[in-house]
Amino acid sequence: MSQAKMQMGLDFSLVADAQDLVAGVDEVGRGPLCGAVVTAAVILDPNRPILGLNDSKKLTEARREKLYDEICEKALSWCIARAEVEEIDELNILHATMLAMQRAVEGLSITPKLAMIDGNRCPKLAMPAEAVVKGDSKVPAIAAASILAKVSRDREMAAFELIYPGYGIGGHKGYPTPVHLEALARLGPTPIHRRSFAPVRQAYELRESLSKMQP
Repeated sequence: MSQAKMQMGLDFSLVADAQDLVAGVDEVGRGPLCGAVVTAAVILDPNRPILGLNDSKKLTEARREKLYDEICEKALSWCIARAEVEEIDELNILHATMLAMQRAVEGLSITPKLAMIDGNRCPKLAMPAEAVVKGDSKVPAIAAASILAKVSRDREMAAFELIYPGYGIGGHKGYPTPVHLEALARLGPTPIHRRSFAPVRQAYELRESLSKMQP
């Protein structure tokens, strides 16, 4: 095994039979109370290895940012896609995530022979797809996709921090932390909050009941 593969610590045997045109697909943002769910699809170039790929959650922010640029430069093809808050509320988070994954794969400039999806479900795609549980720590292309998706979404959350101050969105990235829940109850939901998620729905109902009580 080459030094590059050893350093990655990921399982290249999972993609050995797919003639290298394997798209890794991952998502970020299923659990947050606000913002889009962001997905990415990546086809890596076997002739341009990227050292240090791993599950994006296991990397520092600085390392993710550096790898983001390297993936965009070296990958044969990549695409970042999303499903908006309105789509999440209409479809539910699972179906919205599948839709965003479809968009990411369809946005690739090269059609892969196989799509490897992080998790236990696959979206409907035009090519064979395989679900890989904890794939972002097993398959290099999925790890790369997880990095693109997370960096992209984190940047968006940092921008929303400036648009909707007081919620701490730049820190918790929309996840239901105590700080976020307290701000949601105190300030009410913003346009980027997911109304179909229970804490947001409760905050809407609370504000509606309070407004009805006012003369």
